[in-house]
Amino acid sequence: MTVPQLSIDRQVYDTPLDEGISWFDSDTGCTVIVSTPSADPALWADFIDGAARSYRRHGIEQALNMNSLTDEAHTQLFHAVVNDAGAIMGGIRAKGPLDSPEESHAIVEWEDQAGLRSVRKMLADRLPFGVVEMKTAWMSDDPNRSRGISNTLARSPFTTMALLDAQFVVATAGSHVLNRWRTSGGVVAKIPATPYPDDRYRTKMMWWDRSTFANNADAEQVSKIFNELAVVARQCDLTGARALGSGL
Repeated sequence: MTVPQLSIDRQVYDTPLDEGISWFDSDTGCTVIVSTPSADPALWADFIDGAARSYRRHGIEQALNMNSLTDEAHTQLFHAVVNDAGAIMGGIRAKGPLDSPEESHAIVEWEDQAGLRSVRKMLADRLPFGVVEMKTAWMSDDPNRSRGISNTLARSPFTTMALLDAQFVVATAGSHVLNRWRTSGGVVAKIPATPYPDDRYRTKMMWWDRSTFANNADAEQVSKIFNELAVVARQCDLTGARALGSGL
């Protein structure tokens, strides 16, 4: 089972979306918005503010490279989970498709670590098929929505892969986060963890493969992934992003 193909006419559009696309998310009772910094600058500013607060609250602000985050060239898409009051409850951004392993922040995270060679090889082997890196994942501390937001963000690689025409998504995070993201078919790489951003953490690498994810994902997540991809395909047609094809 693979993700339906959703391709963009890049000769006409410099970015995959001219405006944000959105849908109601039953997991959180919120609206998920997928957009770009240039299409939704106010929402993007709120995303940055929320990420900065979240990282400071957890004492890992050193892992948040503000120069990279505020440079729109490093974010091709972002997902925001927005409540009825218009506040962002969580989100994640995407960089890619990558042109070289060095463009991945994982190279920085495994610097001087035993797994660096494996990290670089995994990236290099997949680059010809398209690799997008998901970064800056964060959530509010709302205990009533944390699990739902986590499940929702775990599905974000698939709309990202479809819109950016990539086969793979890579992300790095602590084990407790990656365990939540396994529900959507992410597979933890078999390489030594790295103490990043500091010795309190054991950061690992996770991969999603659009051609095999259903072998590892929860059935409920698989169903929601395909439903969301159908919404994205319809809205891309309506907003003029020119989705040129889909199908299983």
